[in-house]
Amino acid sequence: MTQLTNDNRAQLETLYQQMEPEGLYPLWEKLAALVLPQPQSPAKVHKWVYDNARDYLMRAGDLISAKDAERRVLILENPGLPGHSGITPSLYAGLQLILPGEVAPAHRHAQCALRFVLEGEEAYTSVDGEKAVMRPFDLVLTPGGQWHDHGNPTDKPMIWLDGLDIPTVRHFDASFAEHYHEDQFPEQAPAGDSLNRYGRNMRPLKGHTADRRPAHQPLFHYPYAEWRPALDALANSGAEIDPHLGHALEFMNPIDGGPIMATISAHVRLLPAGFETKPRRSTDGTIFVVVEGMGEAVIEGETIALNPRDIVVVPSWKQVVFKADSQLVLFGYSDKACQEKLNLYKEENA
Repeated sequence: MTQLTNDNRAQLETLYQQMEPEGLYPLWEKLAALVLPQPQSPAKVHKWVYDNARDYLMRAGDLISAKDAERRVLILENPGLPGHSGITPSLYAGLQLILPGEVAPAHRHAQCALRFVLEGEEAYTSVDGEKAVMRPFDLVLTPGGQWHDHGNPTDKPMIWLDGLDIPTVRHFDASFAEHYHEDQFPEQAPAGDSLNRYGRNMRPLKGHTADRRPAHQPLFHYPYAEWRPALDALANSGAEIDPHLGHALEFMNPIDGGPIMATISAHVRLLPAGFETKPRRSTDGTIFVVVEGMGEAVIEGETIALNPRDIVVVPSWKQVVFKADSQLVLFGYSDKACQEKLNLYKEENA
């Protein structure tokens, strides 16, 4: 680029000052910061120790009810995104507590959500009047626009990880929310009805019954009792292990074989004891939960110990290596679904 003279620079600065009140700015002064040669996420690598977070959550449970809070949740805010309420620039994460006998009242919103159960069993999430009875490490979805409430008829607390696309919806200025006039949405189908229809890699024949679920999103419960044996079966099948991922399976929408929701993808991985992945990075910042086992994640040279139920965020384009001290099982979710639709997703394997 031709070097500007002092006189030209002074005249340009005067021009910039005159344009600014009109909302006009020179792209040539900002282009390098707007169109980056590679991702530079403001999000930081971070780990939340489950036992520590659980203690704060239980203390909150002594002070405020699920009904008064509407959702008794501790936000997992990335330290690189202060005030953003995001775990990555596009995704939200929180830990939700439902105590015995409580109901978190029914509402619906534009945002898509997933629940990954960390503690307790036999409580439920009800989605458009159908209950998903939850057990540890079940994945339950509440797609955008569907009524949902949570209840705990047991004598033990229920805790799960909430994952939502709140920052994505905020980016598009497309947020809508509505409260139901009662705490619980009326039952529309027996518990497990959608799982029975769509959860076995099969679906009802057209015309067999009138289906009450949205055609694009019929399944919203992926039980641990089914995905965990599937992961074991893959690992024991003799199939070659992926050097960058380990044995990995993605949760899918049974209608089209695509991601579980329009903006969020989710998957699980199994790394045998002693296995170390090769370095990998991708544009989708990913939130990982340690389901079982112990090991390490080395993210851009930073070593993070992994213990059961710990939650770790790997921001966009940060190189990660996983090391399994014992057999290590991980759950992860990211905005890969959204990125793929926009032709933005990229990964790099070393």
